[in-house]
Amino acid sequence: MIATAELPAPMTQVNPEELESKVKQMYHDVAEHPEVEYHFEMGRKLAERLGYSKEELDQIPQEAIESFAGVGNIFELADLQEGDVVVDLGSGSGMDAFYAANIVGETGEIFGIDMTMAQINKSRRLKDKGTFEQTYFIDAHIENLPIISNTIDAVISNGVINLSSKKKNVFKEAARVLRPGGKLVIADIIATEKLPESITSDATLWAACIGGAIELNEYTDYIRQAGFDIIEVIENPYSFISSNARGATKKYGIRSVSILAIKI
Repeated sequence: MIATAELPAPMTQVNPEELESKVKQMYHDVAEHPEVEYHFEMGRKLAERLGYSKEELDQIPQEAIESFAGVGNIFELADLQEGDVVVDLGSGSGMDAFYAANIVGETGEIFGIDMTMAQINKSRRLKDKGTFEQTYFIDAHIENLPIISNTIDAVISNGVINLSSKKKNVFKEAARVLRPGGKLVIADIIATEKLPESITSDATLWAACIGGAIELNEYTDYIRQAGFDIIEVIENPYSFISSNARGATKKYGIRSVSILAIKI
């Protein structure tokens, strides 16, 4: 008999159902209790440090800004135009959606997608308080968008795709809904080194924006495989605030980047 080498056991992955439950609970709390300290910073000071315009922030409902937990300023690369139709993956309490709405104007449209009802309800309530008729907030998953194919000018996302255990599906859906030449603009958390199983299988660490971080090369490969050309990658002035998260950041090189890609 010919001896064969024993194949290594596959890496344990996070349980998708547990992950969704943890993420929903985390971002329910972010929507309802922005005053609580989390692993990540939130609010206006964060937005301004990331480079958001103070004047534009003044035009957005402040309650949306309070629950802002983004990891970069996607509008540095997005170059949205008046009349653009935009999808925001993981729109949260609506800050980026409202910010984008003021750029695309009354002739544009913004579709915010989120799976956490507390976030959807908050963003809808804030929409009704202001003049954001061109924004729509939809309860759905970013891996399965309720959007017609080839109809969108730009897909944006801020600190959300790392939370998905099906990142390839997210990028495929973004490519599906974008028109040819449409833009994908993402700020997200990535890692310099491959994370160990003890982290990648922990749903709580995923919900804290750590466990789902993958290496940049793998992340950009997924984007290219979905049908995009990557135009630019920049690093963001972002850091976690809890000691545990800072420890992981130092050990595994966890950081934030923004990516601009164009649908081929």
